[in-house]
Amino acid sequence: MAERRKLLVLDDDPTGSQTVHSCPLLLRWDPESLQAGLRHPSPLLFLLANTRALEPAAADARVREICRALKAALVAAGIERWLIVSRGDSTLRGHFPLELNAIREELGPFAAGLLAPAFLPGGRTTCGGTHLLHGEPVHRSAFAQDRLFGFSTSYLPAWVEQKTAGAIAAADVQVIGLEELHQASDMGLQQRLAGLRPGSLACVDAEQPEQLETLGRAVWALEASGQRLLLQSAASLINGLVPLPPQPLDTAGLARLRRGGRPGLVLVGSHVPLADQQLECLLQEPHTGGVELDVRQVAAASPPLLEALEHGWRDQLQEVLCSGRNPVLFTSRGELHCASPRERRALGLALATLMARLAGSLAPELGYLISKGGITTHTLLEQGLQAPWVELQGQLFAGLSVVLTPQGLPVVTFPGNLGDAQSLRQAYRLMQQV
Repeated sequence: MAERRKLLVLDDDPTGSQTVHSCPLLLRWDPESLQAGLRHPSPLLFLLANTRALEPAAADARVREICRALKAALVAAGIERWLIVSRGDSTLRGHFPLELNAIREELGPFAAGLLAPAFLPGGRTTCGGTHLLHGEPVHRSAFAQDRLFGFSTSYLPAWVEQKTAGAIAAADVQVIGLEELHQASDMGLQQRLAGLRPGSLACVDAEQPEQLETLGRAVWALEASGQRLLLQSAASLINGLVPLPPQPLDTAGLARLRRGGRPGLVLVGSHVPLADQQLECLLQEPHTGGVELDVRQVAAASPPLLEALEHGWRDQLQEVLCSGRNPVLFTSRGELHCASPRERRALGLALATLMARLAGSLAPELGYLISKGGITTHTLLEQGLQAPWVELQGQLFAGLSVVLTPQGLPVVTFPGNLGDAQSLRQAYRLMQQV
């Protein structure tokens, strides 16, 4: 019997599985849930940590809690061959290096670390150590202006220096370039990785899937020799580490997932400019009906007033459904000024929780859900639908995953930074056609 091995992915929001399929995504990490996930025949196990929505101290505590639970579960399952990925944003937003440091301390030792933020289906590539979005340095994009996770350089060694406040100097971050990935044999690349200074961090170029497949083979070979690397990546490295057969989600597969001729519900919580454009296009569809949650009202409301507002919004959603249309529930556009990052996160979670409750109350009437934004989606799955786990079915189109809840409700998990102005409308049309 072949030796079992698992790729464990700690996902900082629920969208990192956007390039894989047929694996479990856990929203809980109690012993029973972890054992079920580790017994699943897939070589992949995602743990949806949702740390991007948390304050740094809370994110650190959650990662450590998951790692300690995993450490015991791996021993109980008899799995000795494993790798762990801290899956983060392909536009470089998130708690770096906090999550890597927590994993290292709880599950180490690790020989060295690799940073691979490429997400190839979404046009996120890395060349010469510089991370690009559709060929342009990512620090020139709106994503780099994020009020919580902003940055001012696309050159990954300099980005590491910036994010670690100088604790890791740019000069100490090696770049594993495209030429090395093209020309090196698997053994040569394995030796290159083995030669990384213990405890150091290297960044990896990637423009084609084959480059990450070469890297994946070398990483596993190094693990087999007793040197386990710690990995920080976006979605595409996961494919390089665990090659999968063609994804099974075609039109017939979608039709099997959707529950009869029931209507759908679209949630849009993301506030990046791209989400604004996508929402505007979606609302032009003739059989949609928009219901707007006023962010200022939510921020200022007392608990009794918020309860009354929620009741009113639920009535509006029901009116849209009764008219034969598909409701689109969205937060008012624009950024509300908050005094601190803590207040901003608290408001974001309050809005996501409100949307999740509203969606959960409608779930029995729905044929599908589309959820735009990582925090929105995680809160929907965990609180609104109360799912301890979901099973990844595949991609609706490149980078856009469909998961199935234990109750049999398909949910399209739509990242805030994915696609162009038409992509949300395209996803809606695909779900409506099946």
